[in-house]
Amino acid sequence: MEVTGKKIGFVLTGSFCTFSKTIPEIKELVKKGADILPIMSYNSYNMDTKFGKAQDFIDEIEEITGKKIIHTIQDAEPIGPKKLTDLLIVAPCSGNTMAKLANDIIDGPSTMAVKSHLRNDNPVVIAVSTNNGLGANLVNIGKLIIRKHYFFVPFKQDNPITKPRSIVYDFNYLIKTAEYALDGEQISPILL
Repeated sequence: MEVTGKKIGFVLTGSFCTFSKTIPEIKELVKKGADILPIMSYNSYNMDTKFGKAQDFIDEIEEITGKKIIHTIQDAEPIGPKKLTDLLIVAPCSGNTMAKLANDIIDGPSTMAVKSHLRNDNPVVIAVSTNNGLGANLVNIGKLIIRKHYFFVPFKQDNPITKPRSIVYDFNYLIKTAEYALDGEQISPILL
């Protein structure tokens, strides 16, 4: 199913190194006619890092979407009850956020957005980006892959020599994964 005309929540979490490749995907979704509701975790909304200033990312995302970013638990909670989203994309999904989702820890705007969205049995797309995906966080990937309504963007090791447990989603597959998820299907292969 195409993303045109779909209400898509787009959650950014603290894997800041991927923002420069993730934000263009938001722009592409808008170009394809999707209605994007931007959401950011506490850290992604508030932290300046070597990859950029939080306010610069906020300004860019709000300009692309034409909407204010949801960045509090209180503002994320109505997503489900008000049926604000047909699909939710968590990109990048940090290992921290993935661990919380796998263990039902709802303590910030990103996890609340997912919980609230899932009350309507709508799909959640996970675009993983973590330095410990092939380490301690592998169990959380497994927990989410087998859960109903969760779909993974294909991922791979990003640098097997210097970061042997690190994985990152393939940016080229984000929109295609969303389209498959809207049809209730997992794109494959998941591992690239």
